[in-house]
Amino acid sequence: MIETVHVDDHLIVVDKPAGLLAVPGRGEAGRDNLATRVAAAFGDALVVHRLDRDTSGLMLFARGPEMQRRLARAFAEREVDKRYVAVVAGLLADDAGTIEAPIAADWPNRPRRIVDARGQPSLTRWRVLSRDEPCDASCAPPTTRVALEPHTGRTHQLRVHLAWIGHPIVGDRLYGPAAPQSAAARLMLHASRLAFVHPARGERVVFDSAVPF
Repeated sequence: MIETVHVDDHLIVVDKPAGLLAVPGRGEAGRDNLATRVAAAFGDALVVHRLDRDTSGLMLFARGPEMQRRLARAFAEREVDKRYVAVVAGLLADDAGTIEAPIAADWPNRPRRIVDARGQPSLTRWRVLSRDEPCDASCAPPTTRVALEPHTGRTHQLRVHLAWIGHPIVGDRLYGPAAPQSAAARLMLHASRLAFVHPARGERVVFDSAVPF
């Protein structure tokens, strides 16, 4: 099943559920993925970008190679406005900020990534949407809901950057603590907005997806 947000002759926008691979993976389990489902419904659909398996939200597909080239170029040249919403562990002290830290592969612990001076330059902007009220030890650990704008598009960038500043995304079993945040039913990260200039019409288009948590 595909939850389609927008379809025209040039592109397709769909809402990916958490837990579904964006593209084919290894083995039998990797055969079911969003790209395969979309291609089955739209024979000319081609992948433009990816989301992590456990991230939900908007994914863009091109219709045909020429549209794929144009849209991929827009991503590469940072002409696509990508926004996410996440719930992170702890209470962020500031209301907004920027995380600028290079990211590299953690080769002995793949698929993990790490902040490393030899890595690729990576920049994330964040803004607090709401915070839990302070509470005593009998309450659940406090969290902060944040809006995120990745200026670069590194693998696991948002997850790595937030863990690096001491506020891992709730439900992140790869970068979060063993408990209690990792006990959440899902990774609390959702791709909520895509905005860009339509590759054929030349007009700016904006697509939004309601946050499911």
